[in-house]
Amino acid sequence: MTRVRGSYNLRKRHKKILKQTKGFRGSPSILYRNGNQQLMKALQNGLRSRRLRRRDFRSIWITRINAKARQFGMNYNSLISSPKGIINRKILAQLAIFDPEVFLTEDPESLLSL
Repeated sequence: MTRVRGSYNLRKRHKKILKQTKGFRGSPSILYRNGNQQLMKALQNGLRSRRLRRRDFRSIWITRINAKARQFGMNYNSLISSPKGIINRKILAQLAIFDPEVFLTEDPESLLSL
């Protein structure tokens, strides 16, 4: 039986990694081993950053909702903990910026009917 060399598959695998590391600085964009390590690190950092971004946006939304609710004599807790259920914080934050008259209502539950 003849010996099978993996040069074609190896080259294909290396090119796939180096294509993903194209914009990296220095040797990781040229050398496979350094590039593979840096790519794994970059993918981990990307996942972590996406989770942090979601966390940051949620805190921004809560701050905006609270500030607008306090301008109209309500507080954040009474607005969110209404008996009807969960209110989307993202949409409420957009309403606080672009349509603040929504917060003029006396009853926080009336926001759910929008």
